[in-house]
Amino acid sequence: MPGTAVRFADVDLSQRAVARPLGFAAETAAPMRFVRGWRLDSPNSRFGGFSALARTEPGRFLLVGDNGYWTRLTFDSRGAVSSARIDALPTIDGRPARKTMADVEALAVHQAGGTVWLALEGVNQVWRLDAGLARIESRRRLPRWPRNRGAEAMVRLGDGRTILFSEDADDDPRGREALLYSDDPAVPGMPPVRFFYDAAGRGLVSDAAPLPDGRILLVHRRLGFDPVFTTTVSVLDPADIARDGVVRSRTIGRVPRPLAENYEGAAVSVERGRTWLWLVSDDNFNVWQRSLLLQFELVDLPPRKAPRSKKAAR
Repeated sequence: MPGTAVRFADVDLSQRAVARPLGFAAETAAPMRFVRGWRLDSPNSRFGGFSALARTEPGRFLLVGDNGYWTRLTFDSRGAVSSARIDALPTIDGRPARKTMADVEALAVHQAGGTVWLALEGVNQVWRLDAGLARIESRRRLPRWPRNRGAEAMVRLGDGRTILFSEDADDDPRGREALLYSDDPAVPGMPPVRFFYDAAGRGLVSDAAPLPDGRILLVHRRLGFDPVFTTTVSVLDPADIARDGVVRSRTIGRVPRPLAENYEGAAVSVERGRTWLWLVSDDNFNVWQRSLLLQFELVDLPPRKAPRSKKAAR
């Protein structure tokens, strides 16, 4: 952006990171209650630009940036970072990572085996990686979505289906184009079901995560002046998806104004019967933006609608 500067002038690949607690204690209302948050910092030049998030275990997170680098953070019981690892993702044919070749915007992790799926803009592909993030096991091309407007959010449902939301593809009055895969989206196979998502003025989808009841949590980003970023969270039922149909969601909350940032990563976890939402922001490596990790509790979500006579698309 004109008039701004990047955070790192020199290359530093040290493996250190800190999480500074945020001095914000607002008691936001149900169903999205703010719990706590941190500002993430590291001297590592590749740290930041986070566009995807997974909570792999209690206190452990995987964050992937749109610069082609990943970060694993482990928090101790006090909420401090006890370990950090920052490294590059593998690339196609071993070629050096470039923005157009490694622009990751979404991820999904198989909790049992650790397999990772990545959705990338630029190359318009979905990759499946091994648990160590060292090897691309399979990859599949997506539709010719416009660069910087393509795959932005990805959800793996409990039944093995995968949903991909575009950020701003297809100038269609029905909404933004999205895809439902009945099988592994990184393996060439049956064509996906196309549908459209109507965000109803919430902004563009920036990430998504599966909820315990089978629904999908969607994060939306809208640009403005004061604040620059407004983040709205809603819930969508995949049972409403039909080929070439339109689906809509229900708003459950917003990120409080003092914590306004460019949130592009979301994860949902369940611990001891309580459901938590985690959000991470993309600082774009700008000095005026922050990498924030926020925790919310999800309570009293609106109930699912009565089942329709038509089955969900498969």
